[in-house]
Amino acid sequence: MKPGKPESHLAMVRRARRINRELAEIYPYAHPELDFRNPFELLVATVLSAQTTDLRVNQTTPALFAAYPTPEDMAAADPEELEELIRPTGFFRAKAKSLIGLSASIRDNFGGEVPGRLADLVTLPGVGRKTANVVLGNAFGVPGITVDTHFGRLVRRWKWTEQEDPEKVEAEIAAIFPKSEWTMLSHRVVFHGRRICHARRPACGACPIAPLCPSYGEGETDPEKARKLLKYEMGGQPGQRLSPPPDYPGRPAPALGAG
Repeated sequence: MKPGKPESHLAMVRRARRINRELAEIYPYAHPELDFRNPFELLVATVLSAQTTDLRVNQTTPALFAAYPTPEDMAAADPEELEELIRPTGFFRAKAKSLIGLSASIRDNFGGEVPGRLADLVTLPGVGRKTANVVLGNAFGVPGITVDTHFGRLVRRWKWTEQEDPEKVEAEIAAIFPKSEWTMLSHRVVFHGRRICHARRPACGACPIAPLCPSYGEGETDPEKARKLLKYEMGGQPGQRLSPPPDYPGRPAPALGAG
């Protein structure tokens, strides 16, 4: 990018795709940071992840799924008992209502199996496009772009879009990349947002894609100071998952109450 010269759409697309290639080399192990063993567990964990960290969800779900392993079990849950189990994730009354409602819908309308279509998933209580795309991309292998707060922040910071509405962001980013890239692009961008390109103080001086970033300088540019801002495995700390994939280079996160 040349200073003072407006970037053409074609140049932006080329830069965006290069950033994606760079992120693929930086985070070859990028993955969903929620622990799950099946589509139902991922759906529940994603609903619980609203307004909290994936780590807190992962620390909460082992006891939850031990008590309610299937949609049928969760649909029949006592609301107060369910609320108590998910209390650490916050907004536990509203989340419990959604979990019981979506479980009953899966039981009654989809034969007890989480549906694998976007149009069906968004009919479930508490499930919007973001949650549906997480489930489709990671439990069913259906490409999707997940526009969470990290993703939206970074794609605007990189000038891929100026949109604020998540659906409009999704549509504009989908037009830049091949469909086959959508799910992994989502993981890579979120990984970068959590580890380096933070909301308040991005670690610009330690960012491998700084030369491609039109917002370089919004954060700490001194390399030594920037390195101290790195999080998770980039900063030598555990990630969000208690049970990360085998190729994850960091340490597993601690269980609830273990530190």
